Amino acid sequence: MEPKYRRVVLKLSGEAFAGSQRHGVDPEAVNWIARQVAEAHATGAQIAVVVGGGNLWRGAEASRNGMDRSAADHAGMLATVINSLALQDALERIGVPTRVLTAIEMRQVAEPYIRRRAIRHLEKGRVVIFGAGTGNPFFSTDTAAALRAAEIEAEVILMAKRVDGVYDCDPRTNSDAQLFARLSYMDILNRGLGVMDSTAASLCKDNDIPIVVFNLLVEGNIKAALAGQPVGTYIGRD
Repeated sequence: MEPKYRRVVLKLSGEAFAGSQRHGVDPEAVNWIARQVAEAHATGAQIAVVVGGGNLWRGAEASRNGMDRSAADHAGMLATVINSLALQDALERIGVPTRVLTAIEMRQVAEPYIRRRAIRHLEKGRVVIFGAGTGNPFFSTDTAAALRAAEIEAEVILMAKRVDGVYDCDPRTNSDAQLFARLSYMDILNRGLGVMDSTAASLCKDNDIPIVVFNLLVEGNIKAALAGQPVGTYIGRD
Protein backbone atom coordinates (compact mmCIF):
# COMPACT_ATOMS: atom_id res chain seq x y z
CA MET A 1 0.00 0.00 0.00
CA GLU A 2 1.75 3.16 -1.22
CA PRO A 3 1.48 6.19 1.08
CA LYS A 4 -0.31 9.21 -0.33
CA TYR A 5 1.47 11.50 2.12
CA ARG A 6 5.24 11.77 2.41
CA ARG A 7 5.36 13.29 5.91
CA VAL A 8 2.57 13.24 8.48
CA VAL A 9 1.79 14.12 12.07
CA LEU A 10 -0.18 11.43 13.87
CA LYS A 11 -2.17 12.76 16.84
CA LEU A 12 -2.94 10.15 19.50
CA SER A 13 -5.18 10.84 22.48
CA GLY A 14 -3.89 9.95 25.89
CA GLU A 15 -7.04 7.93 26.55
CA ALA A 16 -5.94 5.43 23.91
CA PHE A 17 -2.99 4.52 26.12
CA ALA A 18 -5.31 3.46 28.94
CA GLY A 19 -6.87 0.71 26.81
CA SER A 20 -9.80 -0.91 28.61
CA GLN A 21 -8.77 0.83 31.83
CA ARG A 22 -10.12 4.26 32.65
CA HIS A 23 -6.78 5.62 33.78
CA GLY A 24 -3.06 4.98 33.51
CA VAL A 25 -1.01 3.20 30.86
CA ASP A 26 -2.04 -0.25 29.65
CA PRO A 27 1.04 -2.00 28.17
CA GLU A 28 -1.13 -4.12 25.86
CA ALA A 29 -2.81 -1.02 24.44
CA VAL A 30 0.54 0.70 23.91
CA ASN A 31 1.96 -2.38 22.17
CA TRP A 32 -1.09 -2.54 19.89
CA ILE A 33 -0.73 1.14 18.97
CA ALA A 34 2.97 0.60 18.32
CA ARG A 35 2.23 -2.23 15.89
CA GLN A 36 -0.20 -0.01 13.97
CA VAL A 37 2.38 2.78 13.78
CA ALA A 38 5.06 0.29 12.70
CA GLU A 39 2.87 -0.93 9.81
CA ALA A 40 2.38 2.64 8.63
CA HIS A 41 6.09 3.41 9.03
CA ALA A 42 6.96 0.37 6.92
CA THR A 43 5.35 2.06 3.89
CA GLY A 44 8.26 4.50 3.81
CA ALA A 45 6.35 7.55 5.04
CA GLN A 46 7.91 9.88 7.58
CA ILE A 47 5.83 9.76 10.76
CA ALA A 48 5.85 12.22 13.64
CA VAL A 49 3.58 11.59 16.61
CA VAL A 50 1.98 13.96 19.11
CA VAL A 51 0.57 12.25 22.20
CA GLY A 52 -1.97 13.58 24.67
CA GLY A 53 -1.86 12.98 28.41
CA GLY A 54 -5.51 12.69 29.40
CA ASN A 55 -5.08 9.13 30.67
CA LEU A 56 -2.82 10.48 33.43
CA TRP A 57 -3.70 14.12 33.98
CA ARG A 58 -6.15 16.77 32.77
CA GLY A 59 -4.90 20.28 33.32
CA ALA A 60 -8.19 22.02 32.56
CA GLU A 61 -10.04 19.83 35.04
CA ALA A 62 -7.44 20.42 37.75
CA SER A 63 -7.69 24.16 37.07
CA ARG A 64 -11.48 24.08 37.49
CA ASN A 65 -10.90 22.47 40.89
CA GLY A 66 -8.76 25.38 42.04
CA MET A 67 -5.23 24.57 40.86
CA ASP A 68 -3.26 27.32 39.15
CA ARG A 69 -3.82 26.87 35.41
CA SER A 70 -0.16 27.20 34.45
CA ALA A 71 0.93 24.63 37.03
CA ALA A 72 -1.89 22.30 36.00
CA ASP A 73 -0.95 22.55 32.33
CA HIS A 74 2.72 21.93 33.04
CA ALA A 75 1.77 18.77 34.94
CA GLY A 76 -0.20 17.71 31.87
CA MET A 77 2.85 18.25 29.68
CA LEU A 78 4.82 15.87 31.89
CA ALA A 79 2.02 13.30 31.48
CA THR A 80 2.47 13.44 27.70
CA VAL A 81 6.18 12.69 28.15
CA ILE A 82 5.33 9.53 30.14
CA ASN A 83 3.13 8.37 27.27
CA SER A 84 5.81 9.32 24.73
CA LEU A 85 8.44 7.23 26.50
CA ALA A 86 6.05 4.28 26.74
CA LEU A 87 5.36 4.45 23.00
CA GLN A 88 9.05 4.86 22.16
CA ASP A 89 9.87 1.73 24.14
CA ALA A 90 7.10 -0.27 22.48
CA LEU A 91 8.20 0.82 19.00
CA GLU A 92 11.87 0.11 19.54
CA ARG A 93 11.10 -3.35 20.92
CA ILE A 94 9.61 -4.22 17.53
CA GLY A 95 12.52 -2.74 15.60
CA VAL A 96 11.28 0.77 14.77
CA PRO A 97 13.93 3.44 15.49
CA THR A 98 12.28 6.19 17.50
CA ARG A 99 13.24 9.50 19.07
CA VAL A 100 11.35 11.51 21.69
CA LEU A 101 11.77 15.29 21.45
CA THR A 102 10.27 17.41 24.23
CA ALA A 103 9.28 21.07 24.33
CA ILE A 104 10.43 21.17 27.96
CA GLU A 105 14.07 20.18 28.30
CA MET A 106 14.73 16.95 30.20
CA ARG A 107 17.97 15.76 28.66
CA GLN A 108 18.29 12.66 30.81
CA VAL A 109 15.21 11.07 29.19
CA ALA A 110 14.67 12.79 25.82
CA GLU A 111 16.12 15.23 23.31
CA PRO A 112 15.04 18.88 23.39
CA TYR A 113 12.76 19.88 20.53
CA ILE A 114 14.75 21.50 17.72
CA ARG A 115 12.97 21.80 14.40
CA ARG A 116 15.95 20.92 12.21
CA ARG A 117 16.85 17.96 14.42
CA ALA A 118 13.29 16.64 14.20
CA ILE A 119 13.31 16.87 10.41
CA ARG A 120 16.70 15.17 10.24
CA HIS A 121 15.44 12.26 12.34
CA LEU A 122 12.46 11.89 10.00
CA GLU A 123 14.71 11.96 6.94
CA LYS A 124 16.76 9.15 8.49
CA GLY A 125 13.68 6.98 8.77
CA ARG A 126 13.02 7.38 12.48
CA VAL A 127 9.63 7.86 14.07
CA VAL A 128 9.67 11.13 16.01
CA ILE A 129 7.46 11.60 19.07
CA PHE A 130 6.82 15.17 20.22
CA GLY A 131 6.29 15.34 23.98
CA ALA A 132 5.31 18.14 26.40
CA GLY A 133 2.87 19.81 23.99
CA THR A 134 3.98 23.27 22.89
CA GLY A 135 5.88 23.81 26.16
CA ASN A 136 3.43 26.58 27.09
CA PRO A 137 0.34 26.53 29.31
CA PHE A 138 -3.12 27.33 27.91
CA PHE A 139 -2.47 25.36 24.71
CA SER A 140 -3.78 21.85 24.03
CA THR A 141 -1.93 18.95 22.46
CA ASP A 142 -4.21 19.45 19.43
CA THR A 143 -2.61 22.87 19.04
CA ALA A 144 0.80 21.25 19.52
CA ALA A 145 0.00 18.84 16.67
CA ALA A 146 -1.01 21.73 14.39
CA LEU A 147 2.08 23.75 15.34
CA ARG A 148 4.53 20.88 14.82
CA ALA A 149 2.85 19.95 11.53
CA ALA A 150 3.37 23.51 10.28
CA GLU A 151 6.98 23.60 11.50
CA ILE A 152 8.08 20.32 9.93
CA GLU A 153 5.97 20.91 6.79
CA ALA A 154 3.81 17.84 7.28
CA GLU A 155 1.29 17.22 4.53
CA VAL A 156 -1.55 16.13 6.80
CA ILE A 157 -2.55 15.58 10.42
CA LEU A 158 -3.91 12.09 11.05
CA MET A 159 -6.13 12.47 14.10
CA ALA A 160 -6.78 9.06 15.66
CA LYS A 161 -9.80 8.91 17.95
CA ARG A 162 -12.17 6.35 19.45
CA VAL A 163 -14.97 7.12 16.98
CA ASP A 164 -15.18 6.60 13.21
CA GLY A 165 -14.84 10.29 12.35
CA VAL A 166 -16.70 13.56 12.86
CA TYR A 167 -20.43 13.36 13.59
CA ASP A 168 -23.11 16.03 13.79
CA CYS A 169 -23.69 14.99 17.42
CA ASP A 170 -22.30 12.48 19.90
CA PRO A 171 -22.76 8.97 18.42
CA ARG A 172 -22.35 7.43 21.88
CA THR A 173 -25.55 9.06 23.09
CA ASN A 174 -27.50 9.49 19.83
CA SER A 175 -28.01 6.53 17.51
CA ASP A 176 -29.15 8.91 14.74
CA ALA A 177 -25.83 10.75 14.63
CA GLN A 178 -24.61 11.33 11.07
CA LEU A 179 -20.98 10.80 10.06
CA PHE A 180 -19.46 13.47 7.81
CA ALA A 181 -17.24 12.30 4.96
CA ARG A 182 -15.79 15.77 4.33
CA LEU A 183 -15.82 19.13 6.11
CA SER A 184 -14.14 22.50 5.71
CA TYR A 185 -12.10 24.29 8.33
CA MET A 186 -14.91 26.84 8.70
CA ASP A 187 -17.40 24.04 9.36
CA ILE A 188 -15.28 23.00 12.33
CA LEU A 189 -14.93 26.56 13.60
CA ASN A 190 -18.52 27.69 13.04
CA ARG A 191 -20.38 24.55 14.10
CA GLY A 192 -18.29 23.69 17.14
CA LEU A 193 -18.06 20.03 16.19
CA GLY A 194 -15.45 19.23 18.84
CA VAL A 195 -12.80 17.78 16.54
CA MET A 196 -10.12 20.04 18.00
CA ASP A 197 -10.01 23.38 19.77
CA SER A 198 -10.45 26.56 17.75
CA THR A 199 -6.78 27.56 18.10
CA ALA A 200 -5.64 24.30 16.51
CA ALA A 201 -8.30 24.47 13.78
CA SER A 202 -7.37 28.06 12.93
CA LEU A 203 -3.69 27.16 12.74
CA CYS A 204 -4.48 24.32 10.33
CA LYS A 205 -6.65 26.63 8.24
CA ASP A 206 -4.05 29.40 8.08
CA ASN A 207 -1.34 26.93 7.01
CA ASP A 208 -3.57 24.82 4.74
CA ILE A 209 -2.90 21.59 6.66
CA PRO A 210 -5.65 19.01 6.04
CA ILE A 211 -6.87 16.76 8.86
CA VAL A 212 -8.13 13.19 8.65
CA VAL A 213 -10.16 12.06 11.67
CA PHE A 214 -10.56 8.29 11.97
CA ASN A 215 -11.02 5.42 14.40
CA LEU A 216 -7.75 4.29 15.96
CA LEU A 217 -9.36 1.12 17.29
CA VAL A 218 -9.89 -0.35 13.81
CA GLU A 219 -6.81 -2.35 12.88
CA GLY A 220 -5.00 -0.98 9.83
CA ASN A 221 -6.70 2.41 9.90
CA ILE A 222 -3.49 4.41 10.37
CA LYS A 223 -1.98 2.75 7.32
CA ALA A 224 -5.23 3.22 5.34
CA ALA A 225 -5.45 6.92 6.26
CA LEU A 226 -1.80 7.34 5.29
CA ALA A 227 -2.59 5.82 1.88
CA GLY A 228 -5.44 8.29 1.36
CA GLN A 229 -8.16 5.68 1.56
CA PRO A 230 -11.64 6.94 2.52
CA VAL A 231 -11.54 6.30 6.26
CA GLY A 232 -13.21 8.70 8.70
CA THR A 233 -13.65 12.39 7.92
CA TYR A 234 -11.44 14.59 5.75
CA ILE A 235 -11.17 18.26 6.78
CA GLY A 236 -9.69 20.79 4.40
CA ARG A 237 -10.55 23.76 2.22
CA ASP A 238 -14.03 24.12 0.75
